[in-house]
Amino acid sequence: MSRKRLALAALPVVALLGTAAFAPLPFTLAQPGTTADVLGDDHGTPVISIEGTPTRTTKGELRMTTIVATGPKADVGIKDVVDSWFRTDRAVLPRDSVYPTGGSEKEIEKHNLDDMAESQDAAVDAALNYLDRKPGSVDVTLHLADVGGPSAGLFFALGIVDKLDGDGSGGDLTGGRTVAGTGTIEADGKVGAVGGVSLKTQAARRDGATVFLVPKAECSEAKSELPKGLRLIPVTTLKDAVNSLRALDHGGKIPSC
Repeated sequence: MSRKRLALAALPVVALLGTAAFAPLPFTLAQPGTTADVLGDDHGTPVISIEGTPTRTTKGELRMTTIVATGPKADVGIKDVVDSWFRTDRAVLPRDSVYPTGGSEKEIEKHNLDDMAESQDAAVDAALNYLDRKPGSVDVTLHLADVGGPSAGLFFALGIVDKLDGDGSGGDLTGGRTVAGTGTIEADGKVGAVGGVSLKTQAARRDGATVFLVPKAECSEAKSELPKGLRLIPVTTLKDAVNSLRALDHGGKIPSC
């Protein structure tokens, strides 16, 4: 069976009853997707480029996470659904919960890319607000190809903070670790839920992360299939995330799910 798969940074997830696997409803199958280090490069281009002010050379990684889903027109049969239902590395989702806007694949892709662009703008504003820098004081360009949705927002903001200020005392915000996670961001720094978290934790651990920042509202889902060796840290704001990462190296209090 040939299916086009779309990489999505944020997908709403609806819990299904066991009998729903056999209901006459269209389904989408999802699995752990790629991760990307926002402190690094994407196809040879820095994910975060900053001009107009000095930047730091960073160590460690800040990895945003994705899931991969079958396309809105994919033919998903009952056998696919049953097989995926009992696997921890797959999720069976109502198609309308993944693609609520309807439309063609091109229209859906445009919608997801528009969400990504909006999340990038919000991430820049959130990071500069956190650092008490006036809008326009620096020129920040964010580049991440082939990924749609808003859930990279938190990690874009963290990456900007790390490149400009680190941990605030001369060190790296990551402490040299590979830190992964997910979460939307608003200009005021508020972090929002995204969905697909249990699949994203698997992608994060696969790619070497030992710490995963998760929107606090999604702690339960994140714990449901948590890979061994991955520490969950719940966050509600950009400030929470920065403080928790600092505390990992400086002995402060670190919240847990």
